[in-house]
Amino acid sequence: MALQNGESSSDLLHSQAHIWNHIFSFINSMSLKCAIQLQIPDIIHRHGVPMLLSELVEALSINKERSHFVYRLMRILVHSGFFLKQTVSMTKGDGEGEEKEVYLLAPASRLLLKEETLSMRPFLLAMLDPILVDPWQHMSKWLQNDEDSCPFHTAHGRTFWDFAGQDPKLNRFFNEAMASDARLVTNVILKHSRGAFEGINSIVDVGGGTGIVAKSIAKVFPKLNCISFDLPHVVNGMEGSENLSYVGGDMFEAIPKADAVLVKWILHDWNDEECIKILKRCKEAIPSKKNGGKVMIIDMVVMKDRGEGDKSLETQFFFDMLMMALATGKERTEKEWKKLLVDDAGFSDYKITPILGLRSLIEVYP
Repeated sequence: MALQNGESSSDLLHSQAHIWNHIFSFINSMSLKCAIQLQIPDIIHRHGVPMLLSELVEALSINKERSHFVYRLMRILVHSGFFLKQTVSMTKGDGEGEEKEVYLLAPASRLLLKEETLSMRPFLLAMLDPILVDPWQHMSKWLQNDEDSCPFHTAHGRTFWDFAGQDPKLNRFFNEAMASDARLVTNVILKHSRGAFEGINSIVDVGGGTGIVAKSIAKVFPKLNCISFDLPHVVNGMEGSENLSYVGGDMFEAIPKADAVLVKWILHDWNDEECIKILKRCKEAIPSKKNGGKVMIIDMVVMKDRGEGDKSLETQFFFDMLMMALATGKERTEKEWKKLLVDDAGFSDYKITPILGLRSLIEVYP
């Protein structure tokens, strides 16, 4: 391509590199998935001290003829911030020091350990499963047709929710992914926003999955009656406790009565029309504001654009595109939340508390 007026070779090459970087960004995700499948974080963690490459290779369940490739995998993962590499001096038999490179866990990789209570490993493996990756290949086709509800529908011939209801594998790994996120979020909420649960006698967790959130709330507040509410195939066989019960049903039809309704990471799955239906069912399930009724939403509030290089905003945009690919929903700005909650669903007021990193607690009052 001929250079345009005023365009330098440097500009041209910078543009090329920028395009290359975005073409191959998926390699970061897939390299990390490979490391998780090989259990590299767990192996280094169990080793107890920084680990030599030779020790790591020996511990891996791989074809030993391919051992020399491990260095290249670790190099990109160190660059991505999932492992740390250090140079240490090791004493040889003759007493002289020899420089060796060792690997240890970076802070982020601790959330990928198999036995870590707050591990994000199930979420990573679910999001990078071919079932959820394949719809991205159909994005342009979906944008050109007028038949399917989302690219997932184009790829698989049915909606995500229909697929999950009929496919045990998808249902299992999706529930495991949501449970792993629920553990992390609930840990933070109950540590920093316990006041949000005070003054209510009952709460229903809509789309509560296997009940991780409801279990945690029930344990911390033994006098609070907690209900985990989800589709029948999700809660079938679940056993409750003295102040925890499971109820199957459809949130578009009716939600069990309670002082408060918790809607964690649900509304972003659905378009505005669908959200209005869900929110109206939530409103019907709770008492008036005067009598303590409220809806507690855990979801993203898209930040203001702080310029190129804002990784937090970029991640929120990633999730917005994910909602477009897999469902009918989207991530919303505060202005969009206000319209949805007050103008469309008829609530009187709301309060946003940004205590969950990229997500917020939104308390909504009838």
